[in-house]
Amino acid sequence: MKTIYLAGGCFWGAEKYLAYIPGVAKTEAGYANGRTANPSYEDVCRKDTGHAETVKVDYDSAVISLSSLLELFYLAIDPTTLNRQGHDNGTQYRTGVYYSAGEDRPVIEASLAALQREYRDPVVVEALPLQNYYTAEEYHQKYLDKNPGGYCHIGSRTFAKLRERLASGAVSD
Repeated sequence: MKTIYLAGGCFWGAEKYLAYIPGVAKTEAGYANGRTANPSYEDVCRKDTGHAETVKVDYDSAVISLSSLLELFYLAIDPTTLNRQGHDNGTQYRTGVYYSAGEDRPVIEASLAALQREYRDPVVVEALPLQNYYTAEEYHQKYLDKNPGGYCHIGSRTFAKLRERLASGAVSD
């Protein structure tokens, strides 16, 4: 198993989306790369802690490579908007790829370079070493499974695009 930390706006939808990907063994909502220890959701939303809502992703690299996982992740975000995804605004909703294994850095940088070639506007997805990560409160874990009608900035078309991409085998390695 390998681990990568992905920030893609509100972690409720990002966690649901990422858990759907074959090879992803476990997802967990949390807060990453902020300035305070053990923040609460209220702290992150209201106290300028610098944390990003992030999903810790444990994946089986024999089933899906990091580059393929990132390719699928990028389908669920707007990589050209800074500190906003869907209707959510603020630095906690920024997009990012945070890594704890140094060998992941060149893979991430190559994937972002490939992504940039698809856009005229600059891609603003952070690619940084993981400085810190704190698990979010229990009620945030698998939130959309517990609350199927809950808010999700990732629309049904994006989930359909993911299913189509997976079914066609059009994920590159």
